[in-house]
Amino acid sequence: MRLGIDFGTTRIVVAAVDRGNYPVVSFDCPDGAAREWIPPLIAVDGHTERLLCGWDAWTALGRPETTVVRSLKRVLPDAGPETPISAGPLHIAALELVAALARYLMTALRAHSSLQVPQREPLEIMLGVPAGANSNQRFLTVEGFRAAGFQVLGLLNEPSAASIEYSHRLGDKSSAADQILVYDLGGGTFDVSLVRRDEFSHSVVATQGVATLGGDDFDDILASLALEAAGQPIGRARLNQAEEFHLLDECREKKESLNPNTRRLVIDLDRVRDGWGQAVVPVADFYEKCQPLIDETLFAAEEVLARAAVTRPTTLYVTGGASELPLVGRLLREKFGRRVKRSAYTRAATAIGLAIQAGGQSEYHIRDSFSRWFGVWREAEAGRRIAFDPLFEKGVQLPLPGQPQLERVRRYSPVHNIGHFRYLECTERSAAFEPSGDVTHWDEIRFPFDPALAGHQDLDLIPITRSAAASGQTIEERYTADSSGSIQVRIRNATAGYERSYTLGKWSSKRASATPLRPGRRRSAHARKAR
Repeated sequence: MRLGIDFGTTRIVVAAVDRGNYPVVSFDCPDGAAREWIPPLIAVDGHTERLLCGWDAWTALGRPETTVVRSLKRVLPDAGPETPISAGPLHIAALELVAALARYLMTALRAHSSLQVPQREPLEIMLGVPAGANSNQRFLTVEGFRAAGFQVLGLLNEPSAASIEYSHRLGDKSSAADQILVYDLGGGTFDVSLVRRDEFSHSVVATQGVATLGGDDFDDILASLALEAAGQPIGRARLNQAEEFHLLDECREKKESLNPNTRRLVIDLDRVRDGWGQAVVPVADFYEKCQPLIDETLFAAEEVLARAAVTRPTTLYVTGGASELPLVGRLLREKFGRRVKRSAYTRAATAIGLAIQAGGQSEYHIRDSFSRWFGVWREAEAGRRIAFDPLFEKGVQLPLPGQPQLERVRRYSPVHNIGHFRYLECTERSAAFEPSGDVTHWDEIRFPFDPALAGHQDLDLIPITRSAAASGQTIEERYTADSSGSIQVRIRNATAGYERSYTLGKWSSKRASATPLRPGRRRSAHARKAR
C-alpha cells in the first residue's frame, strides 16, 4: 500500500492511494473519537522511564511525573542521528526519537486506523519536509521512517506537494501553463514557494520559509492574553508542563472555532487549574497581536515574487491549518485580491499531494530547487584569508527522480598534509559574497592529502601542517545532489589513487552535540527580529 505522510510540527496527516482516490486516513483515539491526524508528541514516564508516542503521549500529559517532548521537528535541522534530545531524566538520540514516533505511526496505521492493511503488506510512502529543510532534517526524517519499517519512495517539499494537489484538483489541461505561489502556514512552520507548472512538470522557481512561525504562535499569543484578562498573577513560566499543555490546547480549540463574525473568545481556564474560571479575550485584541506575524509571511511572499521577477498575475494557493484563521484570509485578500485560492483541504493538501505523487498517477513531475546556498570554507591568498566557495547555488534546480544527479567538481594541488573541510549553508550572501542571513553549520570532514596518511582513519589527532609530499598530489572533489537535495562528496587523490566518500550532515556520534538539545517554546516574531 502506498501513502503520503505529512510529518508536521503539530500534526501528522496521512493520505492513502486507493484506485485513483486519495482519502485522508482517520485514527482511533483514546477518547473514542476518530481524528484525521496523530500528534507528533513523545513523552517519558518519570517512574518507568517508558517512551510514549502520539495519542499515548497525549493521554499521559496530565500526569505530573510525565515529561513531554514537543515540536521535535524543530530540533532536527541542528541534530545528527546521535545528538541527544533531552526528555526528562533521559537523553535519547534524535534518530531514535524519530524512529519511535514512526513505529507508533506504523502500528496505528495497521491496527487503529480506517485503513485495512494486511499484516505483511509493505507500506510505501512519500514524505514531506519544509521547503527550507536542510540536509540534517531530510536525512533524519527519511532514516527514522526507514528504521520503523516503512519503504520510503522519496522526499518532497511540502509546498511542492500542495501544488500537485492543486493541479490534480483542477484537472484542466487547457490551462497547463501556469504559476502558483503556494502559501503554506502550518502549525509550526511557514513556507512560500513559487511553482511554475507546464504540461509535464512542476518546477520550484523560488522559495522562502520561516522555520519558527506557525499556528502555535497564535495559540501562544491567545494564552498570554487569556491569563492577562483573567487577572491571574501567576506567570506562564510558573505553570507546570501539564498546565501549559492544557492552556495551549484550550486556546487552540477556541482559535479553530473562530469565524469572521466572532467578536470575543471565552477561554475556559478551569481546564488549566481548578478555580481559575473563564477569561474573555476580544477578538480585535487577539488579531492585533497576531498581525505582525502574518505580516512577516506576506513580506516573505512578496520577496519570493520579487526574486523571481514575476510580472504577470500568479495564483496564490493557500494551505496549512493555521491559514484558517480568518485574519489570515482577510490580509491575503487585501494584498493579493482575487488571485487567492484556498485549498478545500487546508490541513491535508500536503498529504494528498504526497499520496498522488506516491501513486504515480500525477501527470506532473516535481523539480525542486535549493532553498539556500551550500558551500565550503577554503583558504585563499596562500592561507592569509578564508573564502566561501559556493558549491550549489540558491535557486539551482534539482534533478527529477531518475535523472542524473546534479554534480560539481573541484580539482587542485594542496599545500597541507590534511584537508579540513567545513561545510555550511546560508540563506543570503553579502556584498562581499560571504555567507549571511541564516547561516547553518552542516559538517566537518578531514581527508588525507599526504599519501603517507591514507591508512589513518582518525585524522583529528594529527596536526595540520604544510607538506611537500602533499603539494605534489592532485585532489579531486566530486559533489552530487539527488532529487531530494541529499548531498554526497567523493574526495580522491588522483595521483596516489585512493578516495573516501561521505554523505554530508551531522551523522557521526563524535560530531554530535555534546549538550542535549531541549525543544522549547518558540520566540515571537519580535524576538526573532531583535536577535
